[in-house]
Amino acid sequence: MTVSKVVNIPARPDDHRRAIGSILIDGGHLSPGDADAVERFATETGLRFGEAAVQLKLLSLKDVQSALAQQFNYPVLLRGGEHGVADDVVAAYDPQNDIVEPLRALRSQLMLRWLHLPQRKALAITSPNRGDGRSWLAANLATVFAQGENRTLLIDTDMRHPSQHRLFNVDNAIGLSALLTGRAAGRDVIRRVHPSLRLYVLPAGILPPNPQELLVRPIFNELLARLSKMFEVVILDTPAAMETADAQILAARAGAAVVLVRRNRTRVAQLTAMTASLTDTGASVIGTVANDR
Repeated sequence: MTVSKVVNIPARPDDHRRAIGSILIDGGHLSPGDADAVERFATETGLRFGEAAVQLKLLSLKDVQSALAQQFNYPVLLRGGEHGVADDVVAAYDPQNDIVEPLRALRSQLMLRWLHLPQRKALAITSPNRGDGRSWLAANLATVFAQGENRTLLIDTDMRHPSQHRLFNVDNAIGLSALLTGRAAGRDVIRRVHPSLRLYVLPAGILPPNPQELLVRPIFNELLARLSKMFEVVILDTPAAMETADAQILAARAGAAVVLVRRNRTRVAQLTAMTASLTDTGASVIGTVANDR
């Protein structure tokens, strides 16, 4: 038997610069000539390629952060347009935004308090009123979970005022309502947001005349149990809890809930009543999140 000696060849000092420079050229942010100028300036000053490009005013800090995200397999999605996400999904297109760090902190808390539980199925994002920011939180929280390499499914269970199809720019012709009425299979309605991001969206679909009746059917519980085995994280965007009983049903089916409140808007009495109603269903209220947006 022949034994070969493994030799680790150190990376050339400019390998990192060449990699990020190629990404920026391919993305149309730098010309090859400008990249060469940045390379020379970086060598002379000892700066990193991105820092040198910003100092030369050839790139913005956002351009560099986006390229770094690509280099380290941290996909940054397009914002707006035919193939981009909506402005509200900040974590997807601007992961270095200050507003995203509290979402990562929430993700960490949920990993400690919820994700490891053996009885975990799904997490319902709930709040008392429309306009509190449930859909915003659900979309961005699902995104940061996926960015953390968790296979994540976001389900729009609001079959009254759905919004996840708009936030992620996915087709809403067939969705949860079709699954619950037996008119579609799961593989036909779950959409992957980006090839390099482990985030999937199940939109609400065509609005049914009887959303609450669909949610109390055994098929929904069976569907949720099946999906929770396919995905590491399942997040439910729910309707406003003070308008219908849908949120209570969904929290009970999920097994856990996060309650979102809006500063200077949500009343203490509303929060107390809502938390009690969720607990009465058997759902575990993991915590409360205050929205300043």
